[in-house]
Amino acid sequence: MNTQTESSPLETSRPHDGVTIIWLNRPQKHNAMTQALIEELHETLTTLARDDKTRVLILAGRGKSFCSGADLNYMKSMVDFSHEENVDDACRFANMLQALHQFPKPVIAALHGNVFAGATGLTACSDIVIAADDTRFCVSEVRLGLVPAVISPYVVARIGAHQARRYFLTAEVFSAEAALQAGLVHRCVPADTLMNEVMATARQLLNNAPRAMATTKNLINYLVPVPASREITDYTAALIARVRTGQEAQGGLQAFLDKQQAPWVQNADGSSERSNTQS
Repeated sequence: MNTQTESSPLETSRPHDGVTIIWLNRPQKHNAMTQALIEELHETLTTLARDDKTRVLILAGRGKSFCSGADLNYMKSMVDFSHEENVDDACRFANMLQALHQFPKPVIAALHGNVFAGATGLTACSDIVIAADDTRFCVSEVRLGLVPAVISPYVVARIGAHQARRYFLTAEVFSAEAALQAGLVHRCVPADTLMNEVMATARQLLNNAPRAMATTKNLINYLVPVPASREITDYTAALIARVRTGQEAQGGLQAFLDKQQAPWVQNADGSSERSNTQS
């Protein structure tokens, strides 16, 4: 199986019986997430959840990066939408993450390049995470005046509040080895062996009983639930909807797109005058 259209932000392939790969397919944009990508990913997850030929799912990215997070031009454009439209948009992302988290078959995330912002949510919703050893991670939202709201239940559940306080607040770029130590990643492998290692893990999973694995996933989620109540979804969606249309976030997004210093960053002399920087 190999399906793709020229305008499709996703590609699916079946490299081995029982194994399906979903490829994020916006390589020229480092697979930055748009509304179209989020909706298609949700639809594909829903379809594959019922597909008996898919026993193991791999999530991977075409091009130089797994995923750089949300498309910032798209995020900036949301200022022109109503609050209700912004909440609906955030809820679509939340619902997609929930579909990935609750996917009834093992999900392997194959990470390389940049794994930034919302991409750490995709990572935290996956069952097994294998990263190329040169992968770069960043929960970058506060650097842009945003908040990692919708992904927070999954990422905090994965790495704990202790690590989340550091990486959510510093917005620092950290290595695959640091992600391994934090618990976000299970294994780091040489970049040129990534897909071979991922496929070997997928074939290992095919030795296990499908219903038993599905039930085991349900067991883990029952014992250590990720907060996913309607109240939490509504809160996180409303929060990011409010924040990203605010003056601070819009200024931060525009500064990043213009490759300038964010308006709240002070220079050595204490001024906040913007200067050209490389992103």
